[in-house]
Amino acid sequence: MEDIKITTIIIAEDDADDRLLIEDALNENNIASEDLMFVDDGEALIDTLDANTKAPCMVFLDLNMPKKDGRQALKEIKEDARFKHIPVIVFSTSNSIDDIKTSYQNGVNTYFTKPSKYSDLVEILRTVKSYWWEKARLAQ
Repeated sequence: MEDIKITTIIIAEDDADDRLLIEDALNENNIASEDLMFVDDGEALIDTLDANTKAPCMVFLDLNMPKKDGRQALKEIKEDARFKHIPVIVFSTSNSIDDIKTSYQNGVNTYFTKPSKYSDLVEILRTVKSYWWEKARLAQ
């Protein structure tokens, strides 16, 4: 299977184990990022977006993080003209209908509940790859 080369992906996730699993699942799906960036809270996510001259091609966002949670970070991203075009994919332990509905109302592109099995995470990222990098067009 051919590697998909991505310019920048930001993963906003406060759990080190989850960050490692997501990175491994991206690698297993042959998604190589020139610049895979990790931040561990929503405040750091917004700061990272502000500090970089080139926007990432995608943000993976956990909702439950310290300082500024993913709900607030999502709202800020989608209200900012510089960032609202960036696809944001929520990966959260929350399967609350309110969280899902609010996330979509605030502009999230896709919402996934974090799976308990690694193989399910690999499959989710295979789906993300198939849609976002093989079928849809991303601004890179």
